[in-house]
Amino acid sequence: MPQPLPLSSIALALTLYASSALAVDGHYQTKTPYSPQQDPATYAAPPAGFQPIFTQLVARHGARGLTRMKGDAALYTMWQQAAAQDGLTPLGRALGPDILALMRANALLGYGVAGIESPGYGNLSQTGIEEHRQLAARLLARLPALFAQVGQDAVTAPRQLVTIHSGVDRARDSARFFTQSLLEHAPAVQPILQADGVNRFLLYAHKLAPQTDRVTDPAHPYYATYHASQAYQRYIRTKGLHALMDSPARLPAAAMHARHVLERLFAPAFLDQLERGGASYADTGNYTFTSDDGKLTRSMKGSGKTFIRSLNAAATQLYALYAIAAGMRHEAPADFSRYMPAEDARYYAAVADHEDFYEKGPATTESAGVTWRFALALREDFFSEVDALAKGDLRHAAKLRFTHAEMIIPLASAMGLQQPLPASDSYSYDANPWRGQTVAPLAANMQWDVYRNGEGQLIVRLLYNEKETPFQPSCDSARIAPGSVFYDYAGLKACYGHVAAQ
Repeated sequence: MPQPLPLSSIALALTLYASSALAVDGHYQTKTPYSPQQDPATYAAPPAGFQPIFTQLVARHGARGLTRMKGDAALYTMWQQAAAQDGLTPLGRALGPDILALMRANALLGYGVAGIESPGYGNLSQTGIEEHRQLAARLLARLPALFAQVGQDAVTAPRQLVTIHSGVDRARDSARFFTQSLLEHAPAVQPILQADGVNRFLLYAHKLAPQTDRVTDPAHPYYATYHASQAYQRYIRTKGLHALMDSPARLPAAAMHARHVLERLFAPAFLDQLERGGASYADTGNYTFTSDDGKLTRSMKGSGKTFIRSLNAAATQLYALYAIAAGMRHEAPADFSRYMPAEDARYYAAVADHEDFYEKGPATTESAGVTWRFALALREDFFSEVDALAKGDLRHAAKLRFTHAEMIIPLASAMGLQQPLPASDSYSYDANPWRGQTVAPLAANMQWDVYRNGEGQLIVRLLYNEKETPFQPSCDSARIAPGSVFYDYAGLKACYGHVAAQ
């Protein structure tokens, strides 16, 4: 029999859980740094006679920087104007240098980090790299017998560890750091690790483009996915959606929180000018940033296309910097929490959750799944992998997928884990448990562990952000016992209406 991974690996995973679990909830919404949601020591043991045979995962990329220079530069322009007009408070005077330091950190992000090809905006931070390295270590520690077996058989009876990603740098790099950690802890699996593949239809389906992804043949396996993507992209441009998303900004709380945040930083007269419509600030300016060793210099110019024209817009941009900085503590140590009081951070997280619920989440019953139908192919890919096992095809030992929040959130709806609301019943942060920080924090993931017994029965456990999670309620009859976290696969696919390909 193959030897499981050494106890040191398991101890390491438990340590990584403990350190991650210390993350403080600062109301960062989907920019919340990752923390596993269950202590692995409390996972249920599989029933007697069942052995792990396969595991699969889809994970959001890890913590990253801002995707591009826009809102940060617009806010810096606003700060410069306030400085020129003597319109800053003592605390406000510190804001400009901190914004500039954050811009520099983003412009140089990834420089000197092995595995990051092009430093700059949008890259993984050190926190994001560690999120995926630790996620891999915990996966190995959870299933030591599986990986010991596939490692032992890697030469004589090789199976495959398949890795695919969206094609976007931060997803690709997350895959690389994840698999790098796998190989460090289980070097015997090196021969069976497949080269990265790209699949936009599974992992970037929210943005399929006619120029590169068009599918016109109804017999094509991704025909429905492509057309669901186009329907979604039309939906997010509709006036009806924007009326739902923008409703918090029309409430008195928006003005109250914006004033509360900004009056700590800017003089009232300066803010009054913006509130009256007498000023606006854009992402203009030329910036040059040089690395500490002097070997990399980045020159950047604002596009002038992102504007701050209201107090609410300014406070919202500041919240965005506050949230992104939480995952960039190694690169940009400035403490943005001093600019964003906790009660205001909670408010802006609630607004962002309101927007995401309708734009990316389960949305309304009347929207008929337009926000998540493009993720059905990803759901079916999970089932197809287990179908192969059921047919005796054991070529894959694991399948690892790396994607974005815009796919993880819809997948939760496609799996029936999140429920829509009637259009007449508005999303409420206080009454609805849907939260970006739990649905899709940075490095959010879903994993299926598959076990088989001597009679060939397959059972499946779902982990969502590493927490044992029930499948949709209609699948309760597929549980192997009342309350069990393990589901009979035949019953599971029946309750989802999945039909295996012939």
